[in-house]
Amino acid sequence: MTAQRISRRRRVKTRGPVWLFDLDNTLHHASHAIFPAINRGMTQYIVDRLNVDVDEANRLRVGYTVRYGATLLGLVRHHGVDPADFLREVHTFPDLPSMLRAERGLTRILRALPGRKIVLTNAPTLYARTVLAELGIAKLFERVIAIEDMREGHHWRAKPDAPMLRRAMRRAHVRLEDAILVEDTRGHLKSYRRLGIRTVWIVGHLPVAKTSSGGLSVRMPGAGRPHYVDRTVRSLRALTLGMRGGAL
Repeated sequence: MTAQRISRRRRVKTRGPVWLFDLDNTLHHASHAIFPAINRGMTQYIVDRLNVDVDEANRLRVGYTVRYGATLLGLVRHHGVDPADFLREVHTFPDLPSMLRAERGLTRILRALPGRKIVLTNAPTLYARTVLAELGIAKLFERVIAIEDMREGHHWRAKPDAPMLRRAMRRAHVRLEDAILVEDTRGHLKSYRRLGIRTVWIVGHLPVAKTSSGGLSVRMPGAGRPHYVDRTVRSLRALTLGMRGGAL
């Protein structure tokens, strides 16, 4: 047998799932304290830098997130905001350890998933790596693809940009058909399912919706499964249990 055939057989044997994990509200419960703090920080940053009131700052923050996938992209494109300054200001938390909440046994849960593991997040690198280190799971991921890694030259990109993901996967030597995206944001799942990536919607960390009367809705987040979602889970533990049964 030639060396070329042996090499090809080895590559086939090593093929398996490549898990693309979102960070916030996927690997930890960001809605508990971190997301509210980030949103307040972004709003205040916009107020200070653009000299607008709070209502306008919130409108820009939410609008740019919906339009571009990340507030940063709109601020850079339309207002010339310094990306490094923005990311540093709104993602720095001296009390980060006390703000973190995650599933019990998170390390064991992630280790039980077969295949490669990559973090894919619109958050900045330093914040992402700090969160992973505080959670004690940094060594389980072969790489972190953060928003700085999504740039194309001077153009900033973010999830759910499709060309960006294709480039990132080529650099990581990941075939799209091998990838499984675990994510709390449905829009990202919908965009990337079109590329042939399998999708898992994790809903256990999503904020509980309120009724028009102000009470808590009895309808759980994630009730029903959109057509672009291969599986809906409330926790990463539920995901690993499903994998043991061979289901996705």
